[in-house]
Amino acid sequence: MRPSPLHHALATVQFSRPGSDFFQSLRNSVHAYFESNKISQTGDYRLYIKTLFFCLSGLAIYISLLTVAMPWWVALILAGTLGLFQAFIGFNVMHDACHGSYSSKHKINNFLALSMNVLGSDAFMWKQKHNLVHHTYTNIDGIDDDIQKAPLIRMAPSQPKFWAHRFQFIYVVPLYAVSSFFWILLKDFQEYFSVKKYAVKVDKMSTMEHVTFWVSKSLYMFFYIVLPILVWGWLPWFIGFLTMHITLGLTLSLVFQLAHVVENVEFHDARDKEHTLVETEWAIHQLKTTSDFAVDNKFVSWFLGGLNFQVEHHLFPRISHVHYPAIQKIVKETCEKYGVEYHSYKNTRLAMASHFRHLYNLGRK
Repeated sequence: MRPSPLHHALATVQFSRPGSDFFQSLRNSVHAYFESNKISQTGDYRLYIKTLFFCLSGLAIYISLLTVAMPWWVALILAGTLGLFQAFIGFNVMHDACHGSYSSKHKINNFLALSMNVLGSDAFMWKQKHNLVHHTYTNIDGIDDDIQKAPLIRMAPSQPKFWAHRFQFIYVVPLYAVSSFFWILLKDFQEYFSVKKYAVKVDKMSTMEHVTFWVSKSLYMFFYIVLPILVWGWLPWFIGFLTMHITLGLTLSLVFQLAHVVENVEFHDARDKEHTLVETEWAIHQLKTTSDFAVDNKFVSWFLGGLNFQVEHHLFPRISHVHYPAIQKIVKETCEKYGVEYHSYKNTRLAMASHFRHLYNLGRK
């Protein structure tokens, strides 16, 4: 048996180990790449430049909206742009920091992980939901929280089907658009007060993490709700706030769905089962349940923080995304060498089309 890469394991789900040294060979090749080039696996100047650009741009947009007189349509465009830049901060800064791959210094990672709190959510909860549950039990229905959207959306074949799912490939768009709105204002609180989270044993919040949760939520309410209402009035604030979350929600949802909820990946069923054995080792499971897209598009890779390299990220979550283009070549070559299937869509358009076809087919089958 191969233990999960994280110290928490769910007793009812186990990964088997075939007679293959695929992952060991892959790890050795990746390690040799960093050794031969004498570079760190964490972020470098490229990541620092992106951090300054996205954070300062987002701050400038926010301040402009509160202090500069402008036509309503300009304010609306800026509100939508602010949501877009919040997503980019999440992709490029928060994501690496929460995985501990932004810096070799633990304190820097923890500090920049709080960018998640600045965006309205909570870094501690994200680490439990994403790092612990999703990265270990990817696309395992009944455990992976990222595909648990029932009854509204049927994302896996093992999930129950309702008549409304025939139209889910259409109505998911407005659902995605308001997803961050409900995530920040509702779901975080539901999970905070929930006794059992994500069907997996997770860490307990320390006193400081409880304080951080409530302080950051209070600050978010003040800076994104109270203060803008005082400056703009209730109705202009609501329209701007909703516009910001529409762009934020759509961007976050679509980018993350293109890695796991598409046609070329697999799903496993652990719903209502006392024990589930995944018939592959953990690394092979990640390759079966994850897909890359647009790996040759530097524009997409730069703005999405390497989230189009999800295969590489799932295999090596402690490596910063700035190294993924180089790692991808090693992963692909090693997969070819060992006869392991590597999933990737040539561009974003094909991945997007596959996601909606997947939802369409699940709504009918």
